[in-house]
Amino acid sequence: MAGMLNAQYIIVKHAMSDVLFIKTSSLGDVIHHMPALTEAQRKRPDVRFAWLVEEAFAPLVRLHPAVGEVIPVAWRRWRKSLYAPATLAEIAGSLRAIRVRRYDEIVDSQGLLRSALIARVAHGRRHGYDRSSIREPLASACYDIRHSVSRELHAVERNRILSGLALGFTPQGAPDFGLDRARLAGSGPHYAVLLHATARTTKEWPREHWIALGKALDPGVELVLPWGTEAERARSEAIAAALPRARVPERSPLDAVARLIAGARFVVGVDTGLMHLAAALGVPLVAIFAGSKPNLTGPVGNGPLAVLGTQGKAPSLQEVIDAVKTLAG
Repeated sequence: MAGMLNAQYIIVKHAMSDVLFIKTSSLGDVIHHMPALTEAQRKRPDVRFAWLVEEAFAPLVRLHPAVGEVIPVAWRRWRKSLYAPATLAEIAGSLRAIRVRRYDEIVDSQGLLRSALIARVAHGRRHGYDRSSIREPLASACYDIRHSVSRELHAVERNRILSGLALGFTPQGAPDFGLDRARLAGSGPHYAVLLHATARTTKEWPREHWIALGKALDPGVELVLPWGTEAERARSEAIAAALPRARVPERSPLDAVARLIAGARFVVGVDTGLMHLAAALGVPLVAIFAGSKPNLTGPVGNGPLAVLGTQGKAPSLQEVIDAVKTLAG
Protein backbone atom coordinates (compact mmCIF):
# COMPACT_ATOMS: atom_id res chain seq x y z
CA MET A 1 0.00 0.00 0.00
CA ALA A 2 2.79 2.44 0.89
CA GLY A 3 4.52 1.67 -2.40
CA MET A 4 1.33 2.45 -4.31
CA LEU A 5 0.95 5.75 -2.45
CA ASN A 6 4.55 6.67 -3.22
CA ALA A 7 4.04 5.89 -6.88
CA GLN A 8 0.92 8.03 -6.97
CA TYR A 9 2.77 10.83 -5.22
CA ILE A 10 5.55 10.72 -7.77
CA ILE A 11 3.06 10.90 -10.63
CA VAL A 12 1.33 13.93 -9.10
CA LYS A 13 4.58 15.63 -8.20
CA HIS A 14 5.97 15.42 -11.73
CA ALA A 15 2.74 16.11 -13.62
CA MET A 16 3.33 18.84 -16.18
CA SER A 17 0.94 21.71 -16.80
CA ASP A 18 0.24 23.19 -20.23
CA VAL A 19 0.00 26.95 -20.70
CA LEU A 20 -0.87 28.80 -23.90
CA PHE A 21 0.27 32.38 -24.42
CA ILE A 22 -1.55 34.39 -27.07
CA LYS A 23 0.49 37.28 -28.43
CA THR A 24 0.08 37.37 -32.18
CA SER A 25 1.58 40.66 -33.37
CA SER A 26 3.12 43.13 -34.06
CA LEU A 27 6.84 42.32 -33.98
CA GLY A 28 7.53 44.81 -31.19
CA ASP A 29 4.63 43.42 -29.15
CA VAL A 30 5.90 39.87 -29.61
CA ILE A 31 9.38 40.86 -28.44
CA HIS A 32 7.93 42.73 -25.47
CA HIS A 33 6.22 39.52 -24.33
CA MET A 34 9.43 37.45 -24.28
CA PRO A 35 10.54 38.50 -20.76
CA ALA A 36 7.19 37.28 -19.40
CA LEU A 37 7.86 33.86 -20.89
CA THR A 38 11.44 33.75 -19.57
CA GLU A 39 10.24 34.55 -16.07
CA ALA A 40 7.31 32.16 -16.28
CA GLN A 41 9.66 29.30 -17.14
CA ARG A 42 11.93 30.23 -14.25
CA LYS A 43 9.08 30.49 -11.74
CA ARG A 44 7.07 27.56 -13.09
CA PRO A 45 9.48 24.82 -14.26
CA ASP A 46 6.55 22.37 -14.14
CA VAL A 47 4.92 24.01 -17.17
CA ARG A 48 5.08 23.33 -20.91
CA PHE A 49 4.58 26.58 -22.80
CA ALA A 50 2.91 27.04 -26.16
CA TRP A 51 2.75 30.38 -27.99
CA LEU A 52 0.17 31.35 -30.60
CA VAL A 53 1.65 33.97 -32.95
CA GLU A 54 1.42 35.37 -36.49
CA GLU A 55 3.22 33.08 -38.94
CA ALA A 56 5.80 35.73 -39.92
CA PHE A 57 6.98 35.99 -36.31
CA ALA A 58 7.03 32.25 -35.59
CA PRO A 59 10.74 31.80 -36.56
CA LEU A 60 11.73 34.39 -33.96
CA VAL A 61 9.51 32.92 -31.23
CA ARG A 62 11.10 29.50 -31.82
CA LEU A 63 14.46 30.96 -30.78
CA HIS A 64 13.20 31.35 -27.21
CA PRO A 65 14.34 28.31 -25.19
CA ALA A 66 11.14 28.17 -23.11
CA VAL A 67 8.82 27.67 -26.08
CA GLY A 68 7.78 24.05 -26.40
CA GLU A 69 5.28 24.60 -29.20
CA VAL A 70 4.55 27.41 -31.63
CA ILE A 71 1.04 27.63 -33.10
CA PRO A 72 1.13 29.93 -36.15
CA VAL A 73 -1.89 31.86 -37.40
CA ALA A 74 -2.05 34.00 -40.51
CA TRP A 75 -4.61 36.69 -39.78
CA ARG A 76 -2.67 39.32 -41.74
CA ARG A 77 -2.72 37.12 -44.82
CA TRP A 78 -6.24 35.74 -44.28
CA ARG A 79 -7.92 39.12 -44.10
CA LYS A 80 -6.81 39.92 -47.66
CA SER A 81 -9.06 37.11 -48.98
CA LEU A 82 -11.17 36.25 -45.98
CA TYR A 83 -14.01 34.50 -47.82
CA ALA A 84 -11.97 32.58 -50.35
CA PRO A 85 -12.46 28.79 -50.00
CA ALA A 86 -8.72 28.21 -49.52
CA THR A 87 -8.59 30.82 -46.75
CA LEU A 88 -11.63 29.40 -44.98
CA ALA A 89 -10.13 25.91 -45.14
CA GLU A 90 -6.85 27.19 -43.67
CA ILE A 91 -8.67 29.01 -40.87
CA ALA A 92 -10.61 25.83 -40.04
CA GLY A 93 -7.34 23.89 -39.88
CA SER A 94 -5.79 26.44 -37.55
CA LEU A 95 -8.82 26.34 -35.26
CA ARG A 96 -8.54 22.56 -35.06
CA ALA A 97 -4.86 22.90 -34.11
CA ILE A 98 -5.78 25.35 -31.35
CA ARG A 99 -8.46 23.03 -29.95
CA VAL A 100 -6.47 19.79 -30.12
CA ARG A 101 -5.09 20.18 -26.59
CA ARG A 102 -6.60 21.26 -23.30
CA TYR A 103 -4.50 23.88 -21.53
CA ASP A 104 -4.44 24.46 -17.81
CA GLU A 105 -4.17 28.20 -18.34
CA ILE A 106 -4.57 30.43 -21.40
CA VAL A 107 -3.08 33.93 -21.18
CA ASP A 108 -4.10 36.49 -23.81
CA SER A 109 -1.65 39.36 -23.44
CA GLN A 110 -2.64 40.85 -26.81
CA GLY A 111 -5.86 42.34 -25.49
CA LEU A 112 -7.69 42.62 -28.81
CA LEU A 113 -11.09 41.24 -29.70
CA ARG A 114 -9.62 38.89 -32.31
CA SER A 115 -7.07 37.45 -29.83
CA ALA A 116 -9.77 37.11 -27.17
CA LEU A 117 -11.97 35.19 -29.61
CA ILE A 118 -9.05 32.83 -30.26
CA ALA A 119 -8.79 32.35 -26.50
CA ARG A 120 -12.49 31.40 -26.46
CA VAL A 121 -11.87 28.75 -29.10
CA ALA A 122 -9.07 27.14 -27.07
CA HIS A 123 -9.80 24.73 -24.22
CA GLY A 124 -8.70 25.94 -20.79
CA ARG A 125 -9.11 28.65 -18.16
CA ARG A 126 -8.75 32.00 -19.91
CA HIS A 127 -6.92 34.98 -18.45
CA GLY A 128 -6.76 38.54 -19.78
CA TYR A 129 -6.93 42.20 -18.86
CA ASP A 130 -10.06 43.68 -17.30
CA ARG A 131 -12.05 46.40 -19.06
CA SER A 132 -10.06 49.25 -17.53
CA SER A 133 -6.72 47.68 -18.48
CA ILE A 134 -7.34 46.51 -22.04
CA ARG A 135 -7.04 48.14 -25.46
CA GLU A 136 -10.42 46.84 -26.70
CA PRO A 137 -12.77 46.59 -23.66
CA LEU A 138 -15.21 44.21 -25.36
CA ALA A 139 -12.45 41.59 -25.44
CA SER A 140 -12.44 41.26 -21.65
CA ALA A 141 -15.85 39.57 -21.79
CA CYS A 142 -14.16 36.53 -23.37
CA TYR A 143 -12.00 35.74 -20.34
CA ASP A 144 -12.81 33.59 -17.33
CA ILE A 145 -10.46 35.60 -15.09
CA ARG A 146 -9.79 39.30 -15.64
CA HIS A 147 -6.78 41.08 -14.19
CA SER A 148 -6.18 44.76 -13.51
CA VAL A 149 -2.84 46.03 -14.85
CA SER A 150 -2.15 49.75 -15.23
CA ARG A 151 -2.04 51.04 -18.80
CA GLU A 152 0.55 53.60 -17.68
CA LEU A 153 3.20 50.89 -17.41
CA HIS A 154 5.64 49.93 -20.15
CA ALA A 155 4.40 47.09 -22.37
CA VAL A 156 7.13 44.75 -21.08
CA GLU A 157 5.99 45.23 -17.49
CA ARG A 158 2.31 44.84 -18.39
CA ASN A 159 3.04 41.48 -19.99
CA ARG A 160 5.13 40.34 -17.02
CA ILE A 161 2.49 41.39 -14.48
CA LEU A 162 -0.40 39.79 -16.37
CA SER A 163 1.52 36.53 -16.78
CA GLY A 164 2.47 36.54 -13.11
CA LEU A 165 -1.11 37.10 -11.99
CA ALA A 166 -2.32 34.29 -14.25
CA LEU A 167 0.36 31.79 -13.25
CA GLY A 168 0.84 32.64 -9.59
CA PHE A 169 4.12 34.50 -9.31
CA THR A 170 5.35 38.07 -8.81
CA PRO A 171 7.73 39.50 -11.43
CA GLN A 172 11.13 40.42 -10.04
CA GLY A 173 14.35 41.88 -11.37
CA ALA A 174 15.27 43.20 -14.79
CA PRO A 175 13.56 41.82 -17.90
CA ASP A 176 15.27 38.85 -19.54
CA PHE A 177 14.27 38.27 -23.18
CA GLY A 178 15.70 34.76 -23.24
CA LEU A 179 17.76 35.39 -26.39
CA ASP A 180 21.47 34.54 -26.41
CA ARG A 181 23.28 37.15 -28.50
CA ALA A 182 26.61 35.31 -28.50
CA ARG A 183 25.04 32.04 -29.65
CA LEU A 184 23.08 33.74 -32.42
CA ALA A 185 25.89 35.99 -33.64
CA GLY A 186 28.61 33.42 -34.25
CA SER A 187 31.99 34.91 -35.22
CA GLY A 188 31.47 37.08 -38.28
CA PRO A 189 32.97 40.41 -39.39
CA HIS A 190 32.16 43.67 -37.66
CA TYR A 191 29.38 45.69 -39.25
CA ALA A 192 26.62 48.11 -38.22
CA VAL A 193 22.93 47.80 -38.96
CA LEU A 194 20.86 50.83 -39.94
CA LEU A 195 17.12 50.31 -39.43
CA HIS A 196 15.52 53.12 -41.39
CA ALA A 197 12.33 51.23 -42.38
CA THR A 198 9.02 51.63 -40.55
CA ALA A 199 5.37 51.09 -41.46
CA ARG A 200 4.42 54.63 -40.40
CA THR A 201 5.89 57.61 -42.25
CA THR A 202 5.55 59.72 -39.09
CA LYS A 203 8.20 57.50 -37.47
CA GLU A 204 10.73 57.92 -40.29
CA TRP A 205 13.99 59.84 -40.06
CA PRO A 206 14.93 61.76 -43.25
CA ARG A 207 16.79 59.79 -45.92
CA GLU A 208 19.44 62.50 -46.21
CA HIS A 209 20.14 62.12 -42.48
CA TRP A 210 20.81 58.41 -42.91
CA ILE A 211 23.25 59.15 -45.72
CA ALA A 212 25.01 61.83 -43.70
CA LEU A 213 25.16 59.53 -40.68
CA GLY A 214 26.70 56.76 -42.78
CA LYS A 215 29.38 59.13 -44.06
CA ALA A 216 30.19 60.26 -40.51
CA LEU A 217 30.70 56.77 -39.12
CA ASP A 218 33.95 54.82 -38.83
CA PRO A 219 35.09 54.09 -42.42
CA GLY A 220 36.18 50.62 -41.35
CA VAL A 221 32.66 49.52 -40.47
CA GLU A 222 30.40 48.03 -43.14
CA LEU A 223 26.81 49.27 -43.06
CA VAL A 224 23.88 46.87 -43.53
CA LEU A 225 20.36 48.10 -44.38
CA PRO A 226 17.64 45.42 -43.96
CA TRP A 227 14.17 45.83 -45.42
CA GLY A 228 10.74 44.19 -45.29
CA THR A 229 8.69 45.58 -48.20
CA GLU A 230 9.54 46.56 -51.75
CA ALA A 231 9.21 50.25 -50.84
CA GLU A 232 11.65 49.73 -47.97
CA ARG A 233 14.03 47.86 -50.26
CA ALA A 234 14.05 50.79 -52.69
CA ARG A 235 14.83 53.17 -49.82
CA SER A 236 17.61 50.89 -48.55
CA GLU A 237 19.14 50.74 -52.03
CA ALA A 238 18.93 54.53 -52.43
CA ILE A 239 20.74 55.09 -49.12
CA ALA A 240 23.30 52.36 -49.85
CA ALA A 241 24.04 53.83 -53.28
CA ALA A 242 25.30 57.00 -51.60
CA LEU A 243 27.60 55.10 -49.22
CA PRO A 244 30.63 53.19 -50.50
CA ARG A 245 30.66 50.56 -47.75
CA ALA A 246 26.93 49.83 -47.46
CA ARG A 247 25.01 46.76 -48.60
CA VAL A 248 21.38 45.71 -48.83
CA PRO A 249 20.85 42.05 -47.82
CA GLU A 250 18.22 39.75 -49.25
CA ARG A 251 14.95 39.53 -47.39
CA SER A 252 15.18 36.76 -44.79
CA PRO A 253 12.98 35.10 -42.15
CA LEU A 254 13.12 36.64 -38.69
CA ASP A 255 15.42 34.05 -37.15
CA ALA A 256 18.04 34.92 -39.79
CA VAL A 257 17.46 38.63 -39.23
CA ALA A 258 17.95 38.07 -35.49
CA ARG A 259 21.33 36.48 -36.22
CA LEU A 260 22.24 39.42 -38.47
CA ILE A 261 21.38 41.94 -35.75
CA ALA A 262 23.06 39.87 -33.03
CA GLY A 263 26.35 40.05 -34.94
CA ALA A 264 26.29 43.82 -35.36
CA ARG A 265 28.82 46.06 -33.67
CA PHE A 266 25.96 48.51 -33.12
CA VAL A 267 22.48 49.36 -34.43
CA VAL A 268 20.83 52.67 -35.23
CA GLY A 269 17.09 52.41 -35.75
CA VAL A 270 13.76 54.16 -35.78
CA ASP A 271 10.82 52.92 -33.70
CA THR A 272 10.22 49.58 -35.38
CA GLY A 273 10.11 45.94 -34.39
CA LEU A 274 13.69 45.21 -35.42
CA MET A 275 14.90 48.07 -33.23
CA HIS A 276 13.23 46.36 -30.25
CA LEU A 277 14.90 43.11 -31.30
CA ALA A 278 18.32 44.81 -31.17
CA ALA A 279 17.56 46.03 -27.64
CA ALA A 280 16.36 42.57 -26.59
CA LEU A 281 19.63 41.06 -27.86
CA GLY A 282 21.71 43.59 -25.91
CA VAL A 283 23.34 45.07 -29.04
CA PRO A 284 24.53 48.67 -28.55
CA LEU A 285 21.60 50.70 -29.84
CA VAL A 286 20.72 54.27 -30.72
CA ALA A 287 16.92 54.47 -30.97
CA ILE A 288 15.39 57.33 -32.94
CA PHE A 289 11.85 58.45 -32.06
CA ALA A 290 9.91 60.92 -34.18
CA GLY A 291 6.25 59.85 -34.37
CA SER A 292 5.77 57.97 -31.10
CA LYS A 293 6.52 58.27 -27.39
CA PRO A 294 9.22 56.00 -25.93
CA ASN A 295 7.94 55.97 -22.34
CA LEU A 296 5.37 53.18 -22.87
CA THR A 297 6.83 51.19 -25.77
CA GLY A 298 10.47 52.27 -25.94
CA PRO A 299 13.33 49.79 -26.25
CA VAL A 300 14.27 47.69 -23.22
CA GLY A 301 17.46 45.68 -22.90
CA ASN A 302 20.65 45.14 -20.95
CA GLY A 303 23.05 46.52 -23.57
CA PRO A 304 24.26 50.10 -24.11
CA LEU A 305 21.19 52.08 -25.13
CA ALA A 306 20.44 55.68 -26.13
CA VAL A 307 16.89 56.85 -26.81
CA LEU A 308 16.63 60.10 -28.75
CA GLY A 309 13.59 62.18 -29.69
CA THR A 310 9.88 61.77 -29.03
CA GLN A 311 6.56 62.20 -30.78
CA GLY A 312 6.66 65.30 -32.96
CA LYS A 313 10.33 66.02 -32.22
CA ALA A 314 12.89 63.91 -34.02
CA PRO A 315 16.54 64.12 -32.93
CA SER A 316 18.99 66.11 -35.02
CA LEU A 317 21.64 64.50 -37.17
CA GLN A 318 24.38 65.65 -34.82
CA GLU A 319 22.62 64.21 -31.77
CA VAL A 320 22.50 60.80 -33.42
CA ILE A 321 26.15 60.98 -34.58
CA ASP A 322 27.27 61.92 -31.06
CA ALA A 323 25.22 59.10 -29.50
CA VAL A 324 26.65 56.52 -31.89
CA LYS A 325 30.20 57.62 -31.20
CA THR A 326 29.57 57.43 -27.45
CA LEU A 327 28.05 53.93 -27.61
CA ALA A 328 30.24 52.39 -30.30
CA GLY A 329 33.51 53.97 -29.29
